[in-house]
Amino acid sequence: MTKNKYEAILCDLGNVLINFDHKIAVKKILRLTPKNERDIYQLFFDSSLTKDYEEGKTSSVEFFKKVKSLLELDMEYNEFLPIWNDIFFETPLNKKIQNFLMAIKGKYKLVMISNINEAHYEFLKKKMPVFGEFYKLILSYEIGFRKPAKEIYDAALESVDIVPSKAFYVDDRADLIEAAYKLGIEGATLDGEVAFKKIVEEFKP
Repeated sequence: MTKNKYEAILCDLGNVLINFDHKIAVKKILRLTPKNERDIYQLFFDSSLTKDYEEGKTSSVEFFKKVKSLLELDMEYNEFLPIWNDIFFETPLNKKIQNFLMAIKGKYKLVMISNINEAHYEFLKKKMPVFGEFYKLILSYEIGFRKPAKEIYDAALESVDIVPSKAFYVDDRADLIEAAYKLGIEGATLDGEVAFKKIVEEFKP
């Protein structure tokens, strides 16, 4: 494969630059609701409510009010927010990919492309200096679309004015890499140290 054929690196956030686990929040909420663990997890991770929140169709306060009602929570927004945000943790692999991107950012435009809600973004941007290393941030709640929607990939390409073949995409989910590949974007699933080494090799001169 021809080296340095790319102009931009599109990079996912969750479980790439920083890991997350919704179960951390679920276990804390479990003590405060009559609902079971499965119901809470599904609401937080795989529901139309979360989808609307990550697509910017509902505000953080509106999201909380619906969660409060559905889970019958006796708490206020300022009590919920720390629990909702306390799901992130950094691993050695996260740090490696961060350092790798910072080392090559002079040669490639870095674009973050993330399915994320407003509260999590506001929380993470204060904790992660790497956010400032990206040329553009393509966030689902701002764009109005979540991966694997074509529109969010298109927005990432348009943000750096390149054609799909000039972008390389890194994500932890193979299905999202496949969605990008169908649009003409090469990429790699970051699912461990072996995958990380292959990504590094891809960008060696």
